[in-house]
Amino acid sequence: MQVDVDYPSPEAERRMMVATTTGAAEPIRPVLDGGRLMALQALVRRLPIGDQLIDRILALVRAGRPETSPIEGLAQQVSWGPGPRASQALMLAVRVRALLDGRLAPSVEDLLAMAPPVLRHRMAVTFAARADGIGIDDVIARICRHAG
Repeated sequence: MQVDVDYPSPEAERRMMVATTTGAAEPIRPVLDGGRLMALQALVRRLPIGDQLIDRILALVRAGRPETSPIEGLAQQVSWGPGPRASQALMLAVRVRALLDGRLAPSVEDLLAMAPPVLRHRMAVTFAARADGIGIDDVIARICRHAG
């Protein structure tokens, strides 16, 4: 995933600067060991996901491809679209989001929330789209509106 992180506030940046350039560093405390991490990865893959959501994931990813997009004008805005690994990444990401939210089944809302970070680096806009001020997040928003 590509998660865009904005610059910190002046106060947060000051705390970071002071904490990382003065005195002894804080000891690193492990959060998970390897076995626990592998168990969590297996749990995510066992979480059920309905056929309707699987079909929506597939439709959303395919809508981002210039060759197969049903969205009018998208082919002129996208140089290359997301491949099959985007579908795989979305299948896992929606499950993780549901689990982190305490739910045992992912939803369309999970799909729409996870589409931008999963798709951002898996597709590119054309030069013409960039010249018109259209960025990758604009294109992904169009795809999500179409799939939502």
